[in-house]
Amino acid sequence: MITLTKGCKFALVLPSTNTSVEREFHHLRPQDCSWHTGRIMIKAPALDSADAFGAFRECLNEALPGALEVVMTCQPEYLVMGMSAETFWGGVAGNAAFEQNVRELTGLEVTTGATAAGEALTAFGARRIGIVTPYQPVGDEQVVAYFTELGFDVAAIKGLCSASATSIADETPETLREAFLAVDGDDVDALIQCGTNLECVAVAAELEKELGKPVIAINLATMWHAFRANGIDDRIAGYGRLLEEH
Repeated sequence: MITLTKGCKFALVLPSTNTSVEREFHHLRPQDCSWHTGRIMIKAPALDSADAFGAFRECLNEALPGALEVVMTCQPEYLVMGMSAETFWGGVAGNAAFEQNVRELTGLEVTTGATAAGEALTAFGARRIGIVTPYQPVGDEQVVAYFTELGFDVAAIKGLCSASATSIADETPETLREAFLAVDGDDVDALIQCGTNLECVAVAAELEKELGKPVIAINLATMWHAFRANGIDDRIAGYGRLLEEH
């Protein structure tokens, strides 16, 4: 049972193409906390090439201020980004610049997927990691560069090469499980998944028990980071070790 000691009104900002973030976040809606969605209009959802990935990013960054303006009308207390590719772009400095831009546009603090993922791995003391994404190689390169810059040793990465931002959500639990196993190894400390439209929380929690090591879904890491940043320190069972132990 979830009984948190403190509530918060969270703005949850995500691409209009995303159908997994709200499902996973609303499954975990602790007492006195609420998620209020701002959708970033995506007119170029294709992700099937490096050029398409670039067009998607341009579209996202162009529409982000409008989405933030709309969701701010509900007077949230904190911002949570339900999208991750852009937050990995440009390494640690790129993520910091993204966060600062959001702060300047809204006056609020923010959790991004990149920050949450790094801090979740650090909480477990992980050094050598395996990564699963829905991205093309151009996106995977940015993810590897980000984690490497943070000091992690990337043993392997598996990009599923989803054809569009929308079709990411069509990847099956079986596909996710196989991808995690493909990047695991005896010398790997932890596994982590990027790409918020991959519905991965349940798969990760189940596989974590089987493998006996941390398996972190980015949506769960993002929720965990947002809770802890707002003084919500309760341990929550049933979603994996991150919320149970840290």
